[in-house]
Amino acid sequence: MAPKVSIKNFFREQRLFQQRMLVATILIGAAALVLFGRLFLLQVVRYDYYLEQSQGNRARLDPIPASRGLIRDRNGVVMADNQAAYQLELVREQVTDLDGTLKGLASLQLIPEDGLADIKRLVKSRRGFEGVPIRLRLTEEELSRFAVNRHRFPGVDIRTRLTRAYPYGELGVHALGYVAAISEADLPRIDRSAYAGTTLIGKLGVESAREKELHGTNGFREVLVNAQGRSVQKAGAFAPDLRSRAPKAGSDIILSIDLAAQQAAEEGLKGRRGAVVAIDPATGDVLALASHPGFDPSLFGRGLTRAEYHELSSDIDRPLFNRALRGTYPAGSTVKPVISLAGLHYGAVTADEPIYCPGSWMLRGYAKPFREGRGGTHHAIAMEDAIAKSCDVYFYELAHRLEVDHLSEFMAPFGYGKPTGIDIAGELSGILPSKDWKKQRFKRRADQIWFPGETVNMGIGQGYLTVTPMEQASMIATVAARGKRFKPRLVTAMRDPETGVVTKVEPEVLASVPGIPEKDWDRVFAGMVGTIQRGTAAQPAANMAHTAYTVAGKTGTAQVVSIAANEKLDKRLEERQRDHSWFVAFAPVEAPRIALVVLVENGGFGAAAAAPIARRVLDAYLLPKNASTQPPPGASTADKDIDPETAE
Repeated sequence: MAPKVSIKNFFREQRLFQQRMLVATILIGAAALVLFGRLFLLQVVRYDYYLEQSQGNRARLDPIPASRGLIRDRNGVVMADNQAAYQLELVREQVTDLDGTLKGLASLQLIPEDGLADIKRLVKSRRGFEGVPIRLRLTEEELSRFAVNRHRFPGVDIRTRLTRAYPYGELGVHALGYVAAISEADLPRIDRSAYAGTTLIGKLGVESAREKELHGTNGFREVLVNAQGRSVQKAGAFAPDLRSRAPKAGSDIILSIDLAAQQAAEEGLKGRRGAVVAIDPATGDVLALASHPGFDPSLFGRGLTRAEYHELSSDIDRPLFNRALRGTYPAGSTVKPVISLAGLHYGAVTADEPIYCPGSWMLRGYAKPFREGRGGTHHAIAMEDAIAKSCDVYFYELAHRLEVDHLSEFMAPFGYGKPTGIDIAGELSGILPSKDWKKQRFKRRADQIWFPGETVNMGIGQGYLTVTPMEQASMIATVAARGKRFKPRLVTAMRDPETGVVTKVEPEVLASVPGIPEKDWDRVFAGMVGTIQRGTAAQPAANMAHTAYTVAGKTGTAQVVSIAANEKLDKRLEERQRDHSWFVAFAPVEAPRIALVVLVENGGFGAAAAAPIARRVLDAYLLPKNASTQPPPGASTADKDIDPETAE
């Protein structure tokens, strides 16, 4: 049987081919539509977005740091300025021998030799083509030294920038603060993008507390770069359209500080260790805040070497320590006006009741007497004379009558035992003791017992009671204002450098001291005026009884070491073991405009060391300004008259 023969069906094959062609055409058409749709989306619909993205690939944003705001005193005189400075920069890819270059710069004393390892790490952490600052501020001598040796250091050059300048040097440094290089500790509290291109940040005082306002807003400019990120230039018809935004300078800060009073305070403390704080009782404005010795804040702006910082931090006089805010000392007799008010308030004594002073005071159960300060006797003495002559026996007896908890309760509203809340960081508080405080302070049950002798010591500002100069200044301002209280402040306004508009910072009112009648204030004021006219401050060294204004004050001598009952001290003790000298005052008594405290460490009797400094400050603030308060040559005073009508 013959095999079957399959005959090809051309019509079927042609139909199958046409079907496949149709499917392929549809698939290709669909793919083309997707492709053209995607192209339309990329090139038309999202054109602006991808243009910006591509621009970012070919252009780099370089930050333009904003000019830091100025800091001015209450009269507009600039206390913290900006000035052009020269810095040394190194570009690593242009340096053939990094170690040799750094050692060569160190040999010319342009960079610290003990900091070479840190500088090398800094340079290697940056991209090779970037300029890295290795010295922030060069003197003219250093500029000249580098200029004649420039040929030896390829890849190292000098660049200009704005840096912080303090026209008055260390004047007011513990209030103003300083700026220094941004450290790792600063990073958590700042927006890194906002600080791009910024090398300095406020570290202390107003510079730190008002960093946000002072810093301003950085600008930027686009720089054309190649694939490696290096800047390239194009000119002519092919020059790209690059964006830029100008920086906005930081706000100017207007302080409550009066330059004349500040200068007088620091001149008075020269050669001594101590502090001066002056406050306007009607507003809480801090008119002067001095802690001596101080330091030059510009040292931190240019960068301290390790040796320089070690020298500052190990100095026995502690120039970095803010005695005004952080120093705690026995209050001495400066508390006696408040103790007097407490005695009147609780009825422990009347203003005219005499207490007999034989030169010592005995407490039942104690073998040794409590001595009258500096010896002597006052016989029968009432409150006004007891304040004026600082009779210890009177206040031993008064404190014993009041007892410690009444003393503590009455003194607390004057601000004792807690920070005043001044608007810069770092403030500590003294101790306002009480029976409960002692129970919490000590672990051993025997140490928790409050003894009557401790109350007696508290009556003359000794024992556990301690204060800071800022606390004492707030107290005497409260006394001057007859119980009205304001939170101390250094910043009173901020000024926009572009518009000139001044935004005021309103005084913050605190709770007043309650329950003291005017007649009690009058009696205490009379005693404090008596201190100046016939009491412990009535001597040639203070000479405040002959002023154009009436002063109320109180001297204080705070014991540093214990002594035997029959010893005379100051000449036998080493200088750092001698008593601290205090003086508090306010003036004019009729309408107080300034209240101040002066502390001189180991200064001896209060009137001898502290009162003359107070006289300087009072004269500087209350009397017409003199030539010594004028700005130094070259200091900026532009726009110093702040018009209150433009304030918000």
